[in-house]
Amino acid sequence: MGVTDAAHIPKQRGELLLDSAVRYAEERHWDVFPGTWLEAVEGRERCSCGADACASPGAHPARPDWSTQATGSAVGARRMWSKQPKASILLPTGRTFDALEVSESAGFLALARMERMELTLGPVTCTPDRRMFFFVLPGAAAKVPDLVRKLGWVPSSIDLATRGEGHFVAAPPTRVGGSGAVQWARKPTAANRWLPDAEELISALAYASGREAADARGRNA
Repeated sequence: MGVTDAAHIPKQRGELLLDSAVRYAEERHWDVFPGTWLEAVEGRERCSCGADACASPGAHPARPDWSTQATGSAVGARRMWSKQPKASILLPTGRTFDALEVSESAGFLALARMERMELTLGPVTCTPDRRMFFFVLPGAAAKVPDLVRKLGWVPSSIDLATRGEGHFVAAPPTRVGGSGAVQWARKPTAANRWLPDAEELISALAYASGREAADARGRNA
């Protein structure tokens, strides 16, 4: 790989990924596991998995047994990222947290509504493909569809999904494809160590997602 090829990939500092992975395990007691990463190949960036049509370049599990590979040990995290410093940081859901997923536009609308309601929020990520993930207590994936129905929405009609057991989310500063890095919309802090229940956030998220869906239908009418 020459200098020209390397220049096509914005710098993704290995030590920053390692330090972040260790901090998530040590300070938040989150399980972490290393995923794929981006490589410069013939002047363009590709996922280390080698697939030309990779759906999530540089930000998906590198092994089928990733769920058993995940560790909540800071020592274990340091060991894994020392072996592959460029690996993405992936967090399994359904363990210490689940994640509620909405579009970026709906997510920021919901955030503003939650702040007006003075709700206690957990960490929130924003991804380069304009998705937002709200961290909530485990168990959300099983009950969110019923919660959405009780609010008067048909779950399949709005863009609101959950990540629970058997799934994962990418954590900052993981880069996804050539479009940028996952970022914190609400950083993990001492104040949000205790996560909210999905029931506390679902009203604002369903409202924002429903409004977005209605606006889309209006534009297409």
